[in-house]
Amino acid sequence: MSITLSICIVNWNTRELLRACLQSIYRYPPDAPFEVIVVDNASSDGSAAMVRTEFPQAVLIANTENLGYARGNNQAIQQAQGEYILLLNPDTEVFPDTLNCALAFLKAHPEAGAIGAKQLFPDGRVQPSVRGFPTPANLLWEVSGLARLFPRALGGYRMRAFPYDRIAEVDQPMATFLMARRAVVEQVGLMDEAFPLFFNDVDWCYRIKQAGWRIYFVPEVQILHHGGASTRQVRLSAIRESHRALEAFYRKHYRGRLNPLLYALCVGAIRLGGWLRVQFARLQGAREQESESVAHN
Repeated sequence: MSITLSICIVNWNTRELLRACLQSIYRYPPDAPFEVIVVDNASSDGSAAMVRTEFPQAVLIANTENLGYARGNNQAIQQAQGEYILLLNPDTEVFPDTLNCALAFLKAHPEAGAIGAKQLFPDGRVQPSVRGFPTPANLLWEVSGLARLFPRALGGYRMRAFPYDRIAEVDQPMATFLMARRAVVEQVGLMDEAFPLFFNDVDWCYRIKQAGWRIYFVPEVQILHHGGASTRQVRLSAIRESHRALEAFYRKHYRGRLNPLLYALCVGAIRLGGWLRVQFARLQGAREQESESVAHN
């Protein structure tokens, strides 16, 4: 029996969330044949043992070291046999119609190379999950603050005014849930492992659209997303890595294409933005520690 859908999950130290994610998949499976591939990046919380014991029907790839999100996904994709491939975060849960709805949309829209889902916080609020590509204009509007003042006209990167209630062609939905055709993977290749944690999905979506495919946000496809469980464990380093990855994205896709002065301006904006975010996070952390100290006294 041929497999229609391969669900690929890369995990690092999120055992309880991963358990809930897998339970939701097997509780609400698609009607078509499917497989689940879990890549565990050397978790220390017993994640791999939990999968092996409680979900023996899943394919488990237990790495002996943390190989990163991109390589973990590539391991799963290379193992996958499905006609469609779903990248799914371990801190998510699917609803009864999630997987069937996603497959139906891709089958009905042959021009669609990939789709993203509407993501809901546990309290039911819609999570912002769509962005534009970080083009020079989008980046500079964002760093200058003009994107916040004029989100509809100049907010093309963070997409703060994006309508999450209708189907739309987009640049980059969060890879928290990103379902793509095998034909897309065969055409554009695997994730670029030069982006181990951040911007690998942005780079992948960029290459998908450059190859002529469309990417859609489909609000009828919904998931619960607990949000950033792995990256919260390493907050400051995650901020630094995200900006290093954005700079690497610029080197890959814009160096040599932009005027050298504009390229330098963009890289400077990326570095300044990263520095400011780190300082803000440190200040916020100091305030939280002060509040905890006062509460204990």
